[in-house]
Amino acid sequence: MIIFFPLIIAFLVTTFVTPLSLILIRKLGLLDNPKTHKHPGIIHKRITPRGGGIPFFIGILLTGIFFFPFTKAIISLFIAGFIALTIGIFDDKYDISPYIRFIGNILAALIVVMIGGITIPFITNPFGGILYLNLIKLSLGFLGIPISIALSDIIAILWIIWVMNMLNWSKGVDGQMPGIVAISAITIGLLSLRFAGSDSFSKISLELSFMIAGASLGFLIFNFHPAKIFPGYGATAVYLLLAAASMLSGAKLATAILVMGVPMIDGLFTIFRRLLSGRSPFWHDKKHLHHLLLSFGFSQRYIALFYWIISAILGSIALILSSKAKLFAIIMLLIVVGGTLLFLHHILNKNYDKDRL
Repeated sequence: MIIFFPLIIAFLVTTFVTPLSLILIRKLGLLDNPKTHKHPGIIHKRITPRGGGIPFFIGILLTGIFFFPFTKAIISLFIAGFIALTIGIFDDKYDISPYIRFIGNILAALIVVMIGGITIPFITNPFGGILYLNLIKLSLGFLGIPISIALSDIIAILWIIWVMNMLNWSKGVDGQMPGIVAISAITIGLLSLRFAGSDSFSKISLELSFMIAGASLGFLIFNFHPAKIFPGYGATAVYLLLAAASMLSGAKLATAILVMGVPMIDGLFTIFRRLLSGRSPFWHDKKHLHHLLLSFGFSQRYIALFYWIISAILGSIALILSSKAKLFAIIMLLIVVGGTLLFLHHILNKNYDKDRL
């Protein structure tokens, strides 16, 4: 039971902090007004507080102060999270350029990997053996200065940036994102139990995962439809922590990819779709999977439940599958979800063409 203390405390802290933070959020003007906020993905009808990343991150931070030692890795992790949160607050207030946000993502990821030392030293080869990414060095040039960097660091930086953006796209309906994050964190935490006594990073992964899960469930109380508060872009601070948790204690990337499979494939599909249509992958539209489900008449609550159920099923499967089986499961998921997205887009475009006639 003691292993769940981080989850319970983070849940209680976030549940307590969120209503209090609404006072600050309103004073700062972090409000989403659908009449003035020009974003194609907006579906709400009333003015709603937008700075949910503040209590979400604070719930984990305060719990972390109680549980974590003040090591370089921990300090770097929460400094990077604070940077992501700060950029998110500015975006929640002023809708800054997505390119500026992306630069902030890179800076936060660099702090975690290059200063905190949280990286992906190896991955399990699904066909046998271990692939040691930290042994592969790449020589790069920056402003004429030669730089040597390990492949493990490059992949870790890209992974953090990807998770931050992919989960940010997965908050389109009330309650969708915190449910996905909670289930993903619990899955990673349960997997970390196998290695919890092997090294300090394993213990951090276990406790951080359960803190993220607890904070997510606490925030979900206020974010489920009809939402009293939206996560906003500041919640990328929490996504960064989740990405780091998945890298600690033996790089559980296959598990993370599987449990977050639906939003991850939707994110990949979104990037390719925007590029093929000649648009920047950074600019918004209203064609994510949750938008398609809304257009077919599903309610926000049912869509959120759909994402939670699928994530829970995939998380349960990920806990029992071998590395090779996870690879085949990811490939199958890619085919099924990708095919579903293509089909839904085809039906939607067909209905649009009929309406124009």
